Amino acid sequence: MTGVDYGVVLFHTTSMALKAEKVLKAGGLAVRLIPTPRQFSSDCGFALRLAWADRERAEELLAEGGVETAGLHQL
Repeated sequence: MTGVDYGVVLFHTTSMALKAEKVLKAGGLAVRLIPTPRQFSSDCGFALRLAWADRERAEELLAEGGVETAGLHQL
């Protein structure tokens, strides 16, 4: 069975989640804004889902864009 492994980026605020979505899409990554999964605690109700293989590039783009995250976790 083959498939894509996903991860989620968590945030402290909704505004950071929206900013991160904009930064990552501008950087060419396929991301999707989703409700924060129940297994993860977060101050914000939104998370970004991305391909786990893109996590290092996502971290670089978020750092360059000044986006503060509350964590990055594999699903």
